[in-house]
Amino acid sequence: MAKVAREMVEKAGVDVDQLVELLVKNAGAELTTYYYYTILRTNLIGLQGETVKEIAEVARVEDRNHFEALVPRIYELGGKLPDDMKTFHDLSACKPARLPDDPRDIHAMLTVLVEAERCAVRGYTNICNITAGKDHRTYDLSLCILNEEIEHESWFSEFLGEGPSGHFMRRGETSPFVSKFLR
Repeated sequence: MAKVAREMVEKAGVDVDQLVELLVKNAGAELTTYYYYTILRTNLIGLQGETVKEIAEVARVEDRNHFEALVPRIYELGGKLPDDMKTFHDLSACKPARLPDDPRDIHAMLTVLVEAERCAVRGYTNICNITAGKDHRTYDLSLCILNEEIEHESWFSEFLGEGPSGHFMRRGETSPFVSKFLR
């Protein structure tokens, strides 16, 4: 644990135990989303499914990266991941992004995907609000994840016909915002 890091965050007025709990729950959401997106992506078949598959894969890989980037900060602040995977899954900040009853229903698949991203956007916005001007490292990390989650949401939202977002699919680059935390 980085004792001075925790001390400085506490002195800035952040409830570090609450923050660590939020970070652990969001890390749980990222890892479980990675798992469920693997299943969803595998079931994106046919002409409509294939059009969504590449975007689902980028979101899946980036969610794994978000998990990897969150873990060091959790431990720096004196937290830890649960010892049991089922416990970790069940405390996730977002409900599981499970395969819909009819995996050939692309609208249902996209709804699962966009709702998972919207939950993530809410979670990281909350962490940014808690840490803004008080915990610079957690704020920066959460803001970087938030930027990627907003892009994911916009991609799936466009496929649902909710309107243009102005975001474009990235080519050859994953986690452009979070990558600095993965070095």
